[in-house]
Amino acid sequence: MPSPFVKQQPGAPHGLFRWEALGLEWLGRATADGGARVVPVIDVDEEKIVEPRLAQCAPTRDAAETFGRQLAATHLSGAAGFGAAPDGWRGDGFIGAAVLPMPQQPLQRWGEFYAHHRVMPFARQAHASGSLDDASLRLVEAVCERLESGEFDDGRPAARIHGDLWAGNVMFTPQGVVLVDPAAHGGHAETDLAMLHLFGAPLLERIQSAWVEAFDPEPGWRERIGLHQLHPLLVHAVLFGGGYGRRAGQIAADYA
Repeated sequence: MPSPFVKQQPGAPHGLFRWEALGLEWLGRATADGGARVVPVIDVDEEKIVEPRLAQCAPTRDAAETFGRQLAATHLSGAAGFGAAPDGWRGDGFIGAAVLPMPQQPLQRWGEFYAHHRVMPFARQAHASGSLDDASLRLVEAVCERLESGEFDDGRPAARIHGDLWAGNVMFTPQGVVLVDPAAHGGHAETDLAMLHLFGAPLLERIQSAWVEAFDPEPGWRERIGLHQLHPLLVHAVLFGGGYGRRAGQIAADYA
């Protein structure tokens, strides 16, 4: 039997791994109703989380399409509000390799939540570090004004989202796709799709087509992909520097 996978970080921020474990549990509750599979947690404490070691395999069209439908079911299982934390967690969450604090204070409108608790906090940090220039910050602020006005709201309730759904967190196994390393919260379902687009995912068109069929997103969702990528790009600008900040500014110009 393979040894378990241990993710550890001595001196980790208080609650980091418990927050991750609760996120996996929260996402996993949707699995019984057709939602995406998530890695189970064997053990968790302040400095580590222990999970089964997943056997990976080559992606297949069937697995990708099944995952797209399952992801839609997870999204449709819902959340208490935009920004709502996994059940059992109080306070902010975390995002990124440097585990930056991520606000988790639920709001009832997506645009307000996304502007106040996702885009602007990281835009300010990126600007302060020099990774986002003055002109790009102004563009981001203009986008946030549109978000706050409700212009991009579609009236759908908050979805249950993975929150950090880049390709490295989508594991193709012999039993199908298994999700790992979430930044789970109540958000907009299109955010997870935008993350899959941002850094690429195997058989993305297959995943996406199945998701669209099962979720039935509002018209124009493809044109909103960049809008949903602003937050992760700004997180990366904070962590890794100006190339991501320049890209965030370019995308902001499309929505300002």
